[in-house]
Amino acid sequence: MKITVFGATGATGQHVLEQARAAGHQVTAVVRDPSKVRGTDLTVVEADTMDPAAIEPAVAGADAVISALGTRNGRGPTTVCTDGATSIVRAMTAAGTRRLVVVSAAGLAKDNDDPFTRVLVKPIVQRMLRHPFADMTRMEALVRASDLDWTIIRPPMLTEGPRGAYRTEVDTGVRSGMRISRANLAHAILLATPDERTVGKVLTVAR
Repeated sequence: MKITVFGATGATGQHVLEQARAAGHQVTAVVRDPSKVRGTDLTVVEADTMDPAAIEPAVAGADAVISALGTRNGRGPTTVCTDGATSIVRAMTAAGTRRLVVVSAAGLAKDNDDPFTRVLVKPIVQRMLRHPFADMTRMEALVRASDLDWTIIRPPMLTEGPRGAYRTEVDTGVRSGMRISRANLAHAILLATPDERTVGKVLTVAR
């Protein structure tokens, strides 16, 4: 596949790049700073993700676009995911590119939780991360409202552990799913990308 990746220099995006290249995909990374991209067997496009006209050439002709955008502002107010998705959707629509996979957060889900997670853990996490979660909620609404073939992937807390076993659920949460490694998340993203059964679905992943 020809895959365009946004957020390619982030912690998750780097795993996506590495695994996509290892799988033989033709990868384009859209970044602000090309010096942060590791590897030579890919195309690097220096562009402002928030400018649809600037990124349209990078998504044109792609079989799929993956957004691993996320805030680096910690818990503070942010619009990175919303603004990025707005720009990407506009660019893809203009270019006629259909397939979009975006990374969100399992903390937004309110179903299939065990009592401990539902009553104690999730309310605390949602308060602590209310600004990033609000941004991702807006992003999800924008993606759902688009005419694209979208999939939203919701991971829980991300770790730097190795690849291993993990679980997935479609349109519901993973029960007692508290963590997942970024390597596993990248694997799940790339597994879902060509899978037509995930189009128009929310895929939750967790260890």
